[in-house]
Amino acid sequence: MTQDDLSGLIARTALGDRAAFSSLYSQTSAKLFGVSLRILKDRAQAEDALQEVYIRIWRRAGSFRVGQASAMAWLCTIARNQAIDMIRARQPATLDYDEAPEVADPAMDPEARAVLGGESQRIEACLGQLEAVKAAAVVAAYVEGLSYQELAEHNAVPLNTMRTWLRRSLLKLRECLNR
Repeated sequence: MTQDDLSGLIARTALGDRAAFSSLYSQTSAKLFGVSLRILKDRAQAEDALQEVYIRIWRRAGSFRVGQASAMAWLCTIARNQAIDMIRARQPATLDYDEAPEVADPAMDPEARAVLGGESQRIEACLGQLEAVKAAAVVAAYVEGLSYQELAEHNAVPLNTMRTWLRRSLLKLRECLNR
């Protein structure tokens, strides 16, 4: 879907077009969920954030201005701001010094780093066994949060072909990682 298509869906949403809003959701929800998940690092909270994001989009669609920012950038900004708002909301506003919690060292201990490093190497090795284009699609979908539709357009393949690529690639990765 092009930026112009997204801009059109946002404009129609601003007019209260529920079908346009539904289409906007189906075209952008995977990407916006990925943005929320990267910030919140919790699937349940990211799902809650995504719901709030689309409420904000429905209410604020009229404030979107074509030419000021790309449609996807505008949507991602709303998702990012919602996730940050959720993080801020769960932190206490002020603490007295005596009530302040102890702050643990956020760095991983050496054992955890070694385990994570080994897992990373295994995943990289298993991704290396896939065709380059399919490995790139897996990373784009499950790390960067691109939708199947975006990946299909980027790779110039039908949507169902992209779904098949990803499903088969994930099965191969699971088999490789379970060895």
